[in-house]
Amino acid sequence: MECVLGLVGRDFAVVAADTSAVQSILVHKTDEDKVMVLDSHKLLGASGEPGDRVQFTEFIQKNLHLYQFRNTIPLSTAAAANFTRGELATALRKNPYMVNVILGGYDKDVGASLYYIDYIATLHKIDKGAFGYGSYFCLSLMDKLYRPDMTVEEAVDLVDKCIKEIRLRLVVAPQNFVIKIVDKDGAREYARRELVGDSAPAEAAATVAA
Repeated sequence: MECVLGLVGRDFAVVAADTSAVQSILVHKTDEDKVMVLDSHKLLGASGEPGDRVQFTEFIQKNLHLYQFRNTIPLSTAAAANFTRGELATALRKNPYMVNVILGGYDKDVGASLYYIDYIATLHKIDKGAFGYGSYFCLSLMDKLYRPDMTVEEAVDLVDKCIKEIRLRLVVAPQNFVIKIVDKDGAREYARRELVGDSAPAEAAATVAA
């Protein structure tokens, strides 16, 4: 039931993910942040086994920080993607991480970029992509509505359409999502989409109270 998606716009990248922590048929929490800020200008959205996902994303984040401390400059987004791919490939022959990631970043001379890296260490530079059961609906919507020159507002509106479709079509759908953005001003949280507190449940409660 996990879902991670991302896309590149005019001069930015957006990465979004559900915030559900589940095991079997149980939902343990609905505020799990699956989009990690790797450094000032990089985001890493991950899906997969909870233990592997947390351990691997923290491992990548700390190694990127270590590189910057040692060399006084950060890795580029492409270099970070290749490092991530290399670590997954190394682990694949020992003790594989069951983790799929979408890495987005912004580089001064290159602009925004997005990379798809799956658990068997496949690496592709992409304009749009998604992982998880929600990808069955997101990818078709992106194929139809995505444009490379989208503004932030248009990109977030497309993400919202994907979230709405996931909630509507997926049998066991995650309800809450986090959306983060990276551009020349840095990586940051842009918005959260939470079903709890929507007008419909509130109106129903008022009707019952009446």
